[in-house]
Amino acid sequence: MSNPLVRRGLNDGIRAGQEQNRIPAPSGEQLQQMYDAPSYQAPSVAERSMTFDDVLMKTAFCFAVLLAGAVVGWIMPMLALPSAIVALVIGLIIAFKKEPSKGLILTYAAIEGVFLGGISSMFENAYDGIVMQAVLGTLSVFLVMFALFKFKIVRMSPRFMKFLMLAVGGYAVFSLVNFGFAMASGGDMNARTMEITILGMSMPLGVLISGGAVILAALTLVADFHMIEEGVRHKIPEKYSWVCAFSLMVTLVWLYIEILRLLSYFRSN
Repeated sequence: MSNPLVRRGLNDGIRAGQEQNRIPAPSGEQLQQMYDAPSYQAPSVAERSMTFDDVLMKTAFCFAVLLAGAVVGWIMPMLALPSAIVALVIGLIIAFKKEPSKGLILTYAAIEGVFLGGISSMFENAYDGIVMQAVLGTLSVFLVMFALFKFKIVRMSPRFMKFLMLAVGGYAVFSLVNFGFAMASGGDMNARTMEITILGMSMPLGVLISGGAVILAALTLVADFHMIEEGVRHKIPEKYSWVCAFSLMVTLVWLYIEILRLLSYFRSN
């Protein structure tokens, strides 16, 4: 998902793009060369700028690696929890690194794929056909949000971006704390399984939690689109397309998991 650390990486890319595409003022020696030579050749650009095609290709590559890992996780679902922990650590390393790391991002995609395949296998065994429903739901949300962004129906203002980052950060903290309590209590202190009654209807609190998370993830997709658009507009170096691909992949995986959870609550009832 697009987060403050990933945004910091994009800002580093924007500054690098500005430096890369700026023609430096000639020194005294260069001025003399300009006087002596027929023409003055500006220094060549060290690295080409990022394009939408770069982000598309990097994202496709990341998802190919993710799906390969998911096959392993589907066959061996017991690897889901350890791979989730490893993927979290690698994801934090990627987010804190100043320079994009293709190797780390692809490693993250592979290990995250193992987690995704494992948890998908568990849900599929419990609710037949739920994985395909979640995949279709994720694709539908992605296409709708892309269309809303493309036709400028939904746009990101700086104030709303800050709100979204705070909301996503708060949800991440809640999820980690809730997971810790659930593991420590054997599932008895899981906020998602608490029963609530709304308008005479009883349902798990997880329905509201996952529903809100789906909305957050959908809005985060718009933030990712905005980040990619800004990167291309500012002509950041091509290597930062890996950062954009990483952010988009993380958001789509998060969206898929929340839709999977939401569907499981309805299927269980």
